[in-house]
Amino acid sequence: MNKLFSIGFWSAVARFILRNRPLILIVIAAITVVLALQWKNMRFTYTEANLLPDEHEINVEYNKFLQEFGEEGNLIILGVKDTSIFDPVLFKKWHDLSKKIKDFDEIDVTLSIGDLHKLEKREDTTAFKLVPLIQDTVYTKEQLDRYQYELFHKLPFYKGLVYSPNKQSIRTAVYIKKDVVNTPARKDFIINDLIPLVDSFERETGLRVYTSGMPYIRTLNSQNIIDEIGMFIGAALIVTSLIFFFFFRSFRATIISMLTVIIGVMWAFGILGLLHYEITVLTALIPPLIIVIGIPNCIFLINKYQQEIKLHGNQAKSLQRVITKVGNATLMTNLTTASGFATFILTNSKLLKEFGIVASLNILVIFLLSLFIIPIVYSYMPTPKYKHLKHLNKRWISRFVSWMERMVKEHRVAIYVCAVLLLSISIIGIYNIRISGSIIEDMPKKTEFFADIKFFEKEYEGIMPLEILIDTKRKKGVMKLATLKRMDELQNYIEEIPEFSEPLSVVELVKYSKQAYYNNNPEYYQIPNSQERTFLLSYAKSSTDNTRFLSNYVDSTGQYARITTFMKDTKAGRFERIEEDLLDEISKIFPEDRYEVSLTGKALVFQKGTKYLVNNLILSLSLAIFLIALFMAWMFRNLKMIIVSLIPNLLPLIITAGLMGFIGVPIKPSTILVFSIAFGISVDDTIHFLAKYRQELIANHWKIRKSVYASLRETGISMFYTSIVLFFGFSVFATSSFGGTVALGILISITLLFAMLANLLLLPSLLLSLERSIANKETMKKPALKIFTDNELDNDQEEFEDD
Repeated sequence: MNKLFSIGFWSAVARFILRNRPLILIVIAAITVVLALQWKNMRFTYTEANLLPDEHEINVEYNKFLQEFGEEGNLIILGVKDTSIFDPVLFKKWHDLSKKIKDFDEIDVTLSIGDLHKLEKREDTTAFKLVPLIQDTVYTKEQLDRYQYELFHKLPFYKGLVYSPNKQSIRTAVYIKKDVVNTPARKDFIINDLIPLVDSFERETGLRVYTSGMPYIRTLNSQNIIDEIGMFIGAALIVTSLIFFFFFRSFRATIISMLTVIIGVMWAFGILGLLHYEITVLTALIPPLIIVIGIPNCIFLINKYQQEIKLHGNQAKSLQRVITKVGNATLMTNLTTASGFATFILTNSKLLKEFGIVASLNILVIFLLSLFIIPIVYSYMPTPKYKHLKHLNKRWISRFVSWMERMVKEHRVAIYVCAVLLLSISIIGIYNIRISGSIIEDMPKKTEFFADIKFFEKEYEGIMPLEILIDTKRKKGVMKLATLKRMDELQNYIEEIPEFSEPLSVVELVKYSKQAYYNNNPEYYQIPNSQERTFLLSYAKSSTDNTRFLSNYVDSTGQYARITTFMKDTKAGRFERIEEDLLDEISKIFPEDRYEVSLTGKALVFQKGTKYLVNNLILSLSLAIFLIALFMAWMFRNLKMIIVSLIPNLLPLIITAGLMGFIGVPIKPSTILVFSIAFGISVDDTIHFLAKYRQELIANHWKIRKSVYASLRETGISMFYTSIVLFFGFSVFATSSFGGTVALGILISITLLFAMLANLLLLPSLLLSLERSIANKETMKKPALKIFTDNELDNDQEEFEDD
């Protein structure tokens, strides 16, 4: 691998690029066209992100549940909180809305107040019949008043299904066909059919309709992701180009850089399509990430080119030095950045694995594009004039570099005190960090559908489905009275948990059967006793052909039953306590030798996924630190240099973690990404500085102080430029409507800002303080990574020109 960083290798690379300019441009154009043709294969996700590996026990239980009862998240609910809904005109319009929705091919069944039925005992046989609650097609006020009273006060079966427990709102349940719910047809129905119908109803009646349910939430959430991709790309291009132009004051340099990163974005979309990966909330960040990470490559290459032109004015020599001198170090910095993203591949989470693969691959791609395009394009252009180089002499830049040099020279103790103080305060903040497992926390809070989620959470005591799967271990075991009583006991316990809604199961049908047998007296809405068991259960079983309710809660063999409840947005710590208490109660109610009971459902899968993800990402961050430490060991072959290089990059991570604790930003899938990404990027500045430091040591005959200050003056400008671009580039994500994306952008920006200061102030200070023990000829003279001296490059340049 040493050959990869030898002067001969990079000279050969420079010769290849500059001698094959037309061919390289044609190849880049051809690849761009081929990858653009892959855009048609990009797919947007139609399911929730499953953060757990397929073989995880929680996923195994969930898949077992799906095998027995099919997709659970196929319910859309429409709600109204207005007593005027029982006005004849409004009632008819509400009922008509339900009928229109039911007529769509994507819909399995709807349940609305206009088409409810009640059980009545048949006289001719031991069975019940379903009788419409409203039999007239023309509604009157008196009739609807009686109907409302009967529904709210005599039919507890429909509580939580059609009307809220507080009897203040009603809702229509819309069940999408299970084979449609995870397909593009779901999106087409919701966006093109359902939403326009609801909007039309609201305009005609003046009533506010609240719409929610997992299919609806997922669809609008995905639509927001799609809408924000273009916004992020546009904002990232505008922000980075403005900052770039402010620094270089050159339209030519700005246009060349923008062209480079735009091609990188086109390739990023093409790679996503080529690999047939879905566009998720994470992969949607990759194109703007490529812009933000690609621009620093352009800055280092263009800045070095202009410095060389200013030094000697020879364009060919300048381009050759740019490729040989900067390309060498930039490759390593891009490798370390890519390794920060690549650690996500090891998380066993499909979502993060795909993100890690595409991000790390595209970071290397944007490096190659920068290395090829910028020197080639400049080779066809005239030599930069003095006006293009004036930014190198800006007074404020000179003052900033002088300030850094003065701080390192005269105030090292103050730098160390500030670092230790920030470290101590941050450690206190870290102890205040909490873990969040909320499904809805990162959703756009200013959107209407988020307000609708909170409405149903308040009125119906939950929105996220939690399932309890009961295996009686024998066929027809569910309808045994002993099983039903155990289920009822468990449901009574669940009702006492404030975070859960009233549960639904076959128990409700059995209770309703008893009520129907006793002439629909609501006082008899209860589990039958042992004397009533035989004839009432025969009635209930005989009636199941007339209702679809039983098939949703008992499998065809009668061996498996489900209890469904809906959970409020609950903090991870509270959920863990609820889960522990619930499992303890289940073990008391259901003997393990006769029943097998498990918790599952989307809410549980997400909660467990978050915890699993946090644990794995801590490991991935540790791996990233270890890998980059190996890079440093390979480059500098000095243990103390490894420690010195890691300190300025670990300190900003600790400060950011402490800040999260103080301001209440929880650890969640979005924010845990901050540390691996920021570490991989921030270490780039360290590599650039230390590589230049090593070069200056040789040039200045191992004079430590002179080498440190010379390195600070030359690399400080580029490090400042790139850090500012990265800071504002990642700040673009703060414009997102997704809380997690906002936190990701702001936290990475803050981390990189602290990393810049650490690399410009703390790193040189450490080198000066530890000069005797670090800088010795044995360990620094022949490191693996070389930034070649001018004499070496001049000798190679002569060979290059002779060839």
